[in-house]
Amino acid sequence: MIPARGGSKGVHRKNVRAVAGKPLLVWTIEQALNARPSLDVLVSTDDDEIAEVARGAGADVPFIRPAALALDETPTEPVVRHAIASRVRQGRRPDAVVLLQATSPVRFPGTLDRALEQFEASGVDSLVGVVPQPPFLWLWGDVPSAAYDPARRPRRQDLDEAAYAYRETGSLYITRTEIYEQGGHRLGGKVGLFVMDEREGIDVDTELDLLIAEQQLRWFQDALEAKEAEL
Repeated sequence: MIPARGGSKGVHRKNVRAVAGKPLLVWTIEQALNARPSLDVLVSTDDDEIAEVARGAGADVPFIRPAALALDETPTEPVVRHAIASRVRQGRRPDAVVLLQATSPVRFPGTLDRALEQFEASGVDSLVGVVPQPPFLWLWGDVPSAAYDPARRPRRQDLDEAAYAYRETGSLYITRTEIYEQGGHRLGGKVGLFVMDEREGIDVDTELDLLIAEQQLRWFQDALEAKEAEL
């Protein structure tokens, strides 16, 4: 399920802005369509132009999202529950929902496949995409405090997995449908972390983010074309 609202504020009309040769939204649609096992790819939007772009890329747009679910302050969860209800009415209740944010278009080939495999193999109820962050973090306050011991500052090369913090990318979440139905949110029950490459952590919220995403996507395109040329 890919939410794509028409009224984005940080970057005007960002879901249909051309990024590395195609609309931003299309990158996520194509990644979802190429995932294995195959996914039922649904785009939820309140915007006719976005709906047309999504259908042209191969996604299903079975409804235009109600205006009440497309406000600036609307959380994502009710949008997902609305999409689930649509599928239930069609007799197609999903076992789980793969929530993909179009504003995080940088995903390596095979990333979604690995996430789906980990979700099934681990038996968790919800899985969240994260990128590792070194522990050199500070908490704001009248007296700032470090999240590590400055007197025993570790070298970066000596850090192990347990020493890192992990930041949500916003890129992907996989959640059993009953978690949405019972608790109403994307992370509930037994939660697992799906570690992504830090280059996949981009979240387009500004024009600068858009430029960085374009740079990364063009780099991936060039690398893929070079690999295909070798075969």
